[in-house]
Amino acid sequence: MPEHDIAPQVATIGANPVKLWGLTMAERVARIARANGAQPQAGFPEVGAEGPFILSNAAFAWDPAWFKYVSSHPGMVLTLGGLPALAHAADPAQASRIAGAMAEGVPLRDASGLQIVAYESGPTIENKQLRKRETPFLMALTPDTVRTIERASYFGAYKGVTDVLTKYLWPEWALVLTRICARLHVTPNMVTALGAVFCVAATVLFAYGHYWLGMALGLAFMVLDTVDGKLARCTITSSEWGNVADHGMDLVHPPFWWWFWATGLATWGLAYDDVTFWWVQGAIQGGYVVQRLIEGLFMKQNGLMHIHVWRKFDSRFRLFTARRNPNMVILFVAMLFGRPDIGLIAVAWWTAISCLIHAVRLVQAWIVRAQGGRITSWLADA
Repeated sequence: MPEHDIAPQVATIGANPVKLWGLTMAERVARIARANGAQPQAGFPEVGAEGPFILSNAAFAWDPAWFKYVSSHPGMVLTLGGLPALAHAADPAQASRIAGAMAEGVPLRDASGLQIVAYESGPTIENKQLRKRETPFLMALTPDTVRTIERASYFGAYKGVTDVLTKYLWPEWALVLTRICARLHVTPNMVTALGAVFCVAATVLFAYGHYWLGMALGLAFMVLDTVDGKLARCTITSSEWGNVADHGMDLVHPPFWWWFWATGLATWGLAYDDVTFWWVQGAIQGGYVVQRLIEGLFMKQNGLMHIHVWRKFDSRFRLFTARRNPNMVILFVAMLFGRPDIGLIAVAWWTAISCLIHAVRLVQAWIVRAQGGRITSWLADA
């Protein structure tokens, strides 16, 4: 098996009693290692152990994105203030040199055969999962820096390309809730379950025309929908079941909200006639399905790359495209004027427009490939 295909042994060098999200650095690094299919060690690998090795300095806290990046670059040593913080040693000799410097808290005396990358130089990496390019955080972990690092960790777990509410309205609310959940040892799955209760309750309230209360519970659900993912990423507790439950709920519930919003209009004396009801639902429900199919087809044809990260236009349009959160903004504005009926019609039109724009982008991608071009994310080139 080629060396780069061998799962590295991962060790935390030194001791640091300061905890981040309730975890010591040794515990946090071990979780990150397991999540990436690596083998965490209790300390420096035993004598005779063969590489490769990923070595983490307990004096520093770093974003999990660095683990994948450093793991893919044998011989790389990420430093802060000249001190090695995270490194990929290809063999025991390199590991011994790096671990010695980490344990002593000094710069590497012998950097031969190693690629030193200073964090201060601002290296950037693309995070395809979170759809962004950035310089992930790396900081010295002390009692005075815990809150700053937790904040950096939390925002580091945010998707770079998402809707306007998730990106701008409730990040601070969700940060507070994420911290509380971590301190109380509330799991991401517990948060997902509570959010599901709010989601179902909102659906029932919409059916009976209780739109304001329904939107309040819907807002609680949407915030918790952010919290569960951030809590999982910050505490390194993502699970397959949790991902299925979270994304499954996100995928299934919006059509029910729009359907029962329409049926609830009767209690306001604003019920649609049959023709209006069916074209509104046809546009919203059909557009929702078609838009998801377009996104899936684009990913299948372009190496699992999301349509929203192709060009800057696509990323900016994702802020407002007809998804649940932007649609709720439209309905909220309509409710301010006491016209939930017009609000849903506006959602239908916006869904159709969004669907058309995505269809055009899909065709444009086909044309680019047909002309011999490659479809790559603008984030990869940033």
